Amino acid sequence: MSRLKELRKYVDAELLRMENKEKMVSAVAHLYGVSLAATMIAKKRGEDPELASMAAMLHDMHAYKTGSYEDHAHKGAELAREILTELGLTSSEETDVICSAIYHHDDKLVVDGPMDEVLKDADVIHHCMNDLSKAVKDKEKERFAALCKEFGMDV
Repeated sequence: MSRLKELRKYVDAELLRMENKEKMVSAVAHLYGVSLAATMIAKKRGEDPELASMAAMLHDMHAYKTGSYEDHAHKGAELAREILTELGLTSSEETDVICSAIYHHDDKLVVDGPMDEVLKDADVIHHCMNDLSKAVKDKEKERFAALCKEFGMDV
């Protein structure tokens, strides 16, 4: 089994524990949507698509497990490190890359490392494209406009 499939198996099992099934469905859609977007962005930018997809699958797990988004990016990076260590799917360097991306993913107004940017942008794509009836959040407008330009789409 591939590393990504193994990680998804773990994430799926965790999400199935959520009592609120509507929130569970939303969580599954978000994590898989961001994972797909991260894979595409990473491939386009010459980053590792597997690591990008793995980071995306874990990026909001802390929020989903605890029900709280308070400092979820930083706490989520710690949780991701625990999960990746437990599963033994990544080297320490790969774990650092994934955890850095998760740690920084909520700060959309700052530019960080290349993989951090892949995850931020994948998260923004899902936020902005998942429900086109919703307005783009102020903190995501500039990043979304840049992504539309990068991918040759109208804003």
